[in-house]
Amino acid sequence: MLWTSISLSVIFSNGWIAGRFVALWEVPGVSAQNIPVYDYGIVLSGMFEYNKDFDRLSARRGSDRLWQAIQLYHHGKIKKILLSGDSGYVFKKGLHESAQLKKMLIAQNIPARDIVIEAKSRNTHENAKETARFLKRNKLNKKTFLLITSAIHMRRAQACFLKEGVTCSSFSTDHYNIDAETASITSLIPSADGFIMWQRIVKEWVGTLTYRISGYI
Repeated sequence: MLWTSISLSVIFSNGWIAGRFVALWEVPGVSAQNIPVYDYGIVLSGMFEYNKDFDRLSARRGSDRLWQAIQLYHHGKIKKILLSGDSGYVFKKGLHESAQLKKMLIAQNIPARDIVIEAKSRNTHENAKETARFLKRNKLNKKTFLLITSAIHMRRAQACFLKEGVTCSSFSTDHYNIDAETASITSLIPSADGFIMWQRIVKEWVGTLTYRISGYI
C-alpha cells in the first residue's frame, strides 16, 4: 500500500503525464487569420468571480475566451458577441456574468448594439439550451456562429449546442497543451500543477459522462 501510494503520487503529480492526457482531450485551436467571418461569437460564462470586498470582477484562467472574443471582434472575424450565462454559484452572491461583462466590453470600445446577452443559464447545458431559445425567439437561427470557450471545455460545450440544434464552429482558448512549447525538465518534477491539471481533466470526463447519461449531449 505504501509503494502504491508513492507510485500514484508520483504519476499524478507529473505535469508531463497529465499534459499528455489533456492534449488528447482538448479541442485543437485555430489561428484567427485562418477563419472566415461569423455573424456571432458565442462566449460561455465561467470566466470570472465576484469580489465582494472591492465590488469588482476577478478574472480566472478561462477569461482568455473573452480576450480572444474582443480580438476577433476588432479584427472583423465576428460581427457581434453573444455572452451566455449568469452565475453557477449557489451560495456566492454578486456575480451576474454576462450583464457585468457587457459593461466591460463597452469599455473596450465595442458598441452596445453589437453585444447581446443571455442571462439565465447556470451551466454548460443551460448555456446551450437558453442560447438556442434566444436565437429562435429572435429569428437568428440561420446566422453563423463561432463558439468560444476553453479548449478543455470545448468538447462538452460543442456537444451541448449540437444537441440543442445550434451548429457552431469552434474557437478553443487557454490551451493547457501547446505543441510549440519544448518539454522541460521541470515538467517531469512532481508538483501541485500536475494534480490541478488532473482535477480539471477529470472534471470534464465526469461532466461529459453525466451529461451523456442525462441526455444533454
